[in-house]
Amino acid sequence: MASKKIKIDKEIFVKAKKYSQTAGYSSAEEFISHILEKEIAKIEEGDDSVDAIKKRLQGLGYIS
Repeated sequence: MASKKIKIDKEIFVKAKKYSQTAGYSSAEEFISHILEKEIAKIEEGDDSVDAIKKRLQGLGYIS
């Protein structure tokens, strides 16, 4: 699997690292990747409009 680097707020990464260990993931990166996969699957499964998807991504901070 190819990898890309993304910027993430330090506080969010610290929390992700903490909770990834609690949830039994091998790393924060694995945990974050799994969360993103789940959110993408939700969007792909739903009948959301493009505007609703944009609002959700803006709320998550992925687009401005």
